[in-house]
Amino acid sequence: METALLVVDDEQDFLDSMTRMLRLEGYEQTTAVADPTRIVDLLAEQTFAVAFLDITMPEMDGLELLAAIKERSPATECVMVTADDRISAVVEAVKLGAYDYLVKPITPDLLAQSLDRALEHKRLVESLRLRSSRLVAEELDNPEAFDEIVTTNEAMLRMLREAELHAASEIPILITGETGVGKELLARAVHRASHRARGPFVPVNMLALSPTLFESEFFGHVRGAFTGADKNKVGYLGKAAGGTLFLDEIGDLSKELQGKLLRILQEGEYAPVGDTKTVRANARFVAATNQDLQELVEKGEFRKDLFYRLQFAHLEIPPLRERLDDLAVLGDHFLRGSATVSDAAWDLLTAYEWPGNVRELEGVLQAAANLSSGGPITTDHFKLPNMKGEKAGATAAGGCGELEPMRDVERRHIIAVYRAVDNNKSLAARVLGIGLQTLHRKLKAYGVK
Repeated sequence: METALLVVDDEQDFLDSMTRMLRLEGYEQTTAVADPTRIVDLLAEQTFAVAFLDITMPEMDGLELLAAIKERSPATECVMVTADDRISAVVEAVKLGAYDYLVKPITPDLLAQSLDRALEHKRLVESLRLRSSRLVAEELDNPEAFDEIVTTNEAMLRMLREAELHAASEIPILITGETGVGKELLARAVHRASHRARGPFVPVNMLALSPTLFESEFFGHVRGAFTGADKNKVGYLGKAAGGTLFLDEIGDLSKELQGKLLRILQEGEYAPVGDTKTVRANARFVAATNQDLQELVEKGEFRKDLFYRLQFAHLEIPPLRERLDDLAVLGDHFLRGSATVSDAAWDLLTAYEWPGNVRELEGVLQAAANLSSGGPITTDHFKLPNMKGEKAGATAAGGCGELEPMRDVERRHIIAVYRAVDNNKSLAARVLGIGLQTLHRKLKAYGVK
């Protein structure tokens, strides 16, 4: 499909020149507009890959137009065009989501280079959206069952393959991992991948079960079994018949209740409270915990025989800090096109430890998207008090702190400028007045990714 480009400028001669240069580069589908107030209606009819926007226009400020485009078409890469090389306007444009900027007069070479960079960035972002589904589809026989789990991480993909193989059997499955990694999400995927997929999926928080009511809640009871039992009640085992019973937080179950659960796993049958007839358990057991059961066994806090019953099909979900290559694809999944994330913001997210894992990432991004009001998410939109980055606590080069060597002052200044323009190397090099290769070399020496 042909790449559609947009050029907005109030000077007709400039529009004609830009259109001519772009078409000479092979981009025939170029739309030139002199009135920026028409763009909102135009976006309802057509999608553009890249938009070149003049910053200074009488009818509508270029920054306002940039914000409007990013709100309605976040995937459109925007390049600002200006005759006034004011760093304040450029930095503001980058914060609003502009990818690059050009200073008039524009030569064909500079235009082609800027367009190539913008299109490459757009292809990279779009490829992230497709990569997870492609890799999962290549790795699994039944990828639809796992379509809610977004990953490109090799360890995660191997774990999903194991989960699919275990799903085909009837043996109990133990899922472990830190809080927020998605244990219930994986349990539901195992259920969908099993031959019990058409049956119910019944989650039970084992921590919330009262020891005195465990048998009634778990096995059910018949009318008259005890005071207040005025009718028959189906327990969790009965509700999960033909499907999967998900036992969450199993590491917090008391040893007394562990014994009752073990008997069900061993004998495969149970009796509702107050009934003399046993019922065959017809549920697949999937258990989960954020605790180390082996350690609990060694402490005498978890039954060894129950642990051995569960450990044969063990799925360990790695924490998010060990699969940071999933940050971008997870971010795209959670935001669903509602906002874009600046490069500097991604750097800050990558430097964070994520104690709350994927669940925390989702909450952080959704909160940041609310604060950005549809615009690009920057570092200013993150409100975690323990999220650290070079921006936090940085001392201005001209401050009154200790005297420093020139190389340290230079390092701080270069990194500060680089962060201020949201890690746009071309823009940072121009602001600093150094060559792009020089900036590459210095950032590499500073250990800045």
